[in-house]
Amino acid sequence: MNERRVVITGTGIVSCVGNSVVEFWDSIVNGRCGLGKITRFDVSEYRTQIGGEVKNFDISKYMPVKDAKRLDLFCQFAVAAADEAVLQAGLPLQLDGSGIDRTRVGVLVSSGIGGLEILTEQNTILDSRGPSRVSPLLIPMMIIDMSSGNLSMRYGAQGPNMGIVSACATGCHSIGEAFWMVKRNDADIMIAGGTEASIVKLGFAGFCSMKAMSQRNDDPLHASRPFDADRDGFVMSEGAGVMVLEELEHAKKRGANIIAEVVGYGATGDAYHITSPDPDGMGAARAIKVAMGHAGVNPEEIDYINAHGTSTSLNDKFETKAIKAAFGDHAYKVSVSSTKGTTGHGLGAAGGFESIACVKAIQTGIIPPTINYVTPDPDCDLDITPNTAKEKKIRYAVNTNLGFGGHNGAIVFKRFE
Repeated sequence: MNERRVVITGTGIVSCVGNSVVEFWDSIVNGRCGLGKITRFDVSEYRTQIGGEVKNFDISKYMPVKDAKRLDLFCQFAVAAADEAVLQAGLPLQLDGSGIDRTRVGVLVSSGIGGLEILTEQNTILDSRGPSRVSPLLIPMMIIDMSSGNLSMRYGAQGPNMGIVSACATGCHSIGEAFWMVKRNDADIMIAGGTEASIVKLGFAGFCSMKAMSQRNDDPLHASRPFDADRDGFVMSEGAGVMVLEELEHAKKRGANIIAEVVGYGATGDAYHITSPDPDGMGAARAIKVAMGHAGVNPEEIDYINAHGTSTSLNDKFETKAIKAAFGDHAYKVSVSSTKGTTGHGLGAAGGFESIACVKAIQTGIIPPTINYVTPDPDCDLDITPNTAKEKKIRYAVNTNLGFGGHNGAIVFKRFE
């Protein structure tokens, strides 16, 4: 097979810290937290009452409201983020008649949970009014593949089209698998990333019952504190992060602006526990090593790691072990940060957010900080870029994400040269 290089030509974001990549990056670099008290429903009886809600989101900027009503919120977020990415890539929003072979354009924008809001709403209708009153749109609004399905129809993309579910590794795996689709010549362009809209009563109650989320209800701005000794759980957020991956020669031929390159991807399983990562971090370490192997780079060449860094007791400690296992002595020299202090945990969207953070770090030479770092944890003793961004020339960056079920993903990004 001829070597096909995969580059990034567009990025797009909807998040609690901004509804564009420019706003998102400005917020995370400057440590502006987007978390607050939940406003979407009454949380007075919930153990956790804070989250990262998307603000000032207006779907009418992207599509008629009557059409948007046929999409669950996770699909609406995907539309907004994908539109930004597609337009930045210099692609038309409708491929038909554009001169681009739309059978070579695919979509892999996935969700960890999907249409939880429509599911719970229609279940209430089923219980109160009977089966005949359940909406015929329930299934097409609920199922997770519909973020990709609706985007493919929106743009007329007829290439590979699917959704991947791997909990909080979903966005990472979607971008990684899309990378391989372009690499192996199944597509010339892939629109890929993650989207999530799980701040609904049932999802929130479920995570509360697991005692997985922070209970700093009176101090939401400091509740997500990755790698800090006083961390007490993650803070749920929502949104979408999408990028356009493209074969290099295809991008050059149409004069696209190339942002960065994807050079490696690894995916592994812990085979350990439904929620806890492997205590030795070996599953995540293997994913990183596989990604670096495909990229053809040594640990010493990696300049930055955007860690999963959820602000939970187990994840941050075990992920630190994973980085040490993957990088050896270089683990103490490589710059690490978790941007979840500002964004919260976007679940299936996290890999989209954080892959874009890696790309922006490469572009700008700025490492975003891990905010809310006050009390050092001896189990988390890496250079986690505490509280303040720093300048550093970055050639290679790695994004890591871990998901319930023991799913691990890692992607290596490179400055385009």
